[in-house]
Amino acid sequence: MEAASRRAFLGFATSAIAAAALGTAGARLISVAEAMPVDPDPGRAGASPAPVMPAQWGPGPGPGWGSGPGWGSPGWGRPPPPPRRRRRWVCWWHRGRRHCGWRWR
Repeated sequence: MEAASRRAFLGFATSAIAAAALGTAGARLISVAEAMPVDPDPGRAGASPAPVMPAQWGPGPGPGWGSGPGWGSPGWGRPPPPPRRRRRWVCWWHRGRRHCGWRWR
């Protein structure tokens, strides 16, 4: 009988931890699903309880369309400048040796 290798044991341990995490998440989802309210009248599932209202995101297509602040109007100005470039200290490998220095992000 062969002795178990370290790699086989670590694979088994990783699988056991993953199975425990999935079981915990599944138990949590089941408890959340049990706590959800249920519609007492499922027969009216197709009908909406109130009329749908349009989203109010900006000026509507009325007499002053394009005159107030909104997309494409003159009140927005020019776009902001691009983000500034920053230097950061990084290390990298080049021909088998480690080099460290400032690099532009």
